[in-house]
Amino acid sequence: MKNEPYKTYLDESELPQAWYNMRADMKKKPAPLLNPATLEPVTAAELERVFCKECVRQELDNDTAYIPIPEPVREFYRMYRPSPLVRALVLENALGTPDRIYYKFEGNNTSGSHKLNSAIAQAYYAKEQGLSDVTTETGAGQWGTALSMASAFFGLKCHVYMVKCSYEQKPFRREVMRTYGAEVTPSPSMSTEAGRRINAEFPGTTGSLGCAISEAVEAALKLPNARYLLGSVLNQVCLHQSVIGLETAAALEKLGEKPDVIIGCAGGGSNLSGLIAPFVGRKLRGESDCRIVAVEPASCPSLTRGRYAYDFCDTAKVCPLAKMYTLGSGFIPSASHAGGLRYHGLSPVLSELYDQKIIEATSVGQTRVFEAATLFARTEGTLPAPESAHAIRAAIDEALRCKESGKEETIVFGLTGTGYFDLKAYASYNDGTMDDTVPSDEDLEKGFAALPKMEKA
Repeated sequence: MKNEPYKTYLDESELPQAWYNMRADMKKKPAPLLNPATLEPVTAAELERVFCKECVRQELDNDTAYIPIPEPVREFYRMYRPSPLVRALVLENALGTPDRIYYKFEGNNTSGSHKLNSAIAQAYYAKEQGLSDVTTETGAGQWGTALSMASAFFGLKCHVYMVKCSYEQKPFRREVMRTYGAEVTPSPSMSTEAGRRINAEFPGTTGSLGCAISEAVEAALKLPNARYLLGSVLNQVCLHQSVIGLETAAALEKLGEKPDVIIGCAGGGSNLSGLIAPFVGRKLRGESDCRIVAVEPASCPSLTRGRYAYDFCDTAKVCPLAKMYTLGSGFIPSASHAGGLRYHGLSPVLSELYDQKIIEATSVGQTRVFEAATLFARTEGTLPAPESAHAIRAAIDEALRCKESGKEETIVFGLTGTGYFDLKAYASYNDGTMDDTVPSDEDLEKGFAALPKMEKA
């Protein structure tokens, strides 16, 4: 075993006081959200019908580099932050790599993932606005769990629409949400107009995040004192999650390390944007040339096989249009176990960074992901979430390439959460029944064919 530090903790006094907004350092900003009826940029007033007022302000702010974290949110963060940066010493030895591999562990809170970083912020703004109810969607269940916990903390009623395949695969995850007081509905359901329409068009569907978003937005508009809170994709969420990267950068500086490669899993973009935020800022300012790699499932390859275009954020087409790498809002991926990565598009800010070649992307199949997850569990002792395991897979592959070439690198990846509610997925892998469903070009063309026409009415 190498005689090196194992975990690096920041002091509580080093907890970030402000979130970092990547857009402030981007010369070319992400394209604005558009009103689908007029194709004009959405206004704050339009967004405030759906989202909390302060979240809207943050959503539209492309210029303020640092936005103060409210003290009640920082006080809540102190229950589980700063989170550790861990040296994967046992994994390094197992691989026989000359690389130094670090991971930022975000699973050391009751919700089990990084999602709590934005959930508590949005719940705080909802409470400050005097709201009584919040609605949301969830894929794998991490976001739904986090928002249920945050809502209970601030005395809000939480309504969660959970993607049907995850609702069925992960019954204990939904029970955690219900324990926190949330109402959990499998999506698409028959309780909303959007859900009934999607069920009629796609009989027997296992659902998607796009479907669940449609239902949650409709519910928010119909409840008398509610707003919709989103766990990924939007600028406000990327902003809140930057606390991950800010801590990571500070811990690496304590160690005297400069990362060569930073790796994060990519679904809607919350974890990835949070981990890479300050490192992207350095690249944009010409202070760093480190590689930043987004890893997505081969079953839902929005970056590696998608198109950069304006598209609806949801399946029922009730949300604004966002310019992003997308597979089409009607694309429903296979029922893979990485439920949090089954979104048809990627965050507009990350999409713009990818288009500018500031970040790169790769996709991996499900079986190889769980092979990496199993090796990580056996060496590092933590059972990773399937989403996190995508980043583990890419980190292992990078380390093995370096071993072969004799190159030595510092690799950093995000361990977004734990996989203890994903045992059905691990059972499938252990039993040898896991499959690797990859959409054909014809499958993807169906989604692209439904992309909105951009001629103004």
